[in-house]
Amino acid sequence: MNKETYITAPCRASSLPFWKTNCVEVPDFIRVVRDDQLTPEMLQNCRDEPYFKLCHDFKRFRQATIPAGFKLITPTAAVLSQHIEACYPEERASEEELLLCQNRAVYRPELRIALVDSATEKIAASGIAELDAEIGEGVLEWIQVSPAYRRRGLGEAIVRELLGRLKTMADFVTVSGRMNNETRPELLYKKCGFGDMVIWHVLMRT
Repeated sequence: MNKETYITAPCRASSLPFWKTNCVEVPDFIRVVRDDQLTPEMLQNCRDEPYFKLCHDFKRFRQATIPAGFKLITPTAAVLSQHIEACYPEERASEEELLLCQNRAVYRPELRIALVDSATEKIAASGIAELDAEIGEGVLEWIQVSPAYRRRGLGEAIVRELLGRLKTMADFVTVSGRMNNETRPELLYKKCGFGDMVIWHVLMRT
């Protein structure tokens, strides 16, 4: 895929960020289809996992406000790995994987952040973003809030803080996630100014 096609409509052009679109090979048993191109025949003998993709162009940007009682830190790969696993029992990003990600051209150390409860020193929320400087795309990769700290504005603070840091580096930011998620993460991203939502279906042969 060329840059111009992707930049014109990043959510419609690909389910993945641009840098992954051109380097990730989709296995033969998986097919990725945009919602408006999905047909009933495609769903036969397949398990369907729908994902959303959203884009932020900074037109509705608002600076983050760190909630009282919390402080912002730069976490280690080990701390991030532990927090992701605690927030998502079915997901995993090992310390080794996060360390390997630091070798990618899209890695920026300032785009790994966490909020710590000042009273307990526990990680309450964290986030990881990446930057594809080649086309000016920021990508939110991992955004998570510990179950005990949800509905307190911490996820919004993490997203807005990462957007604030990306604003000086990127032209736009994309994010994606599972539609069948009881926490409805797409609502958080829309609240933070993301839009142009497109649904993609990952069809796995059964």
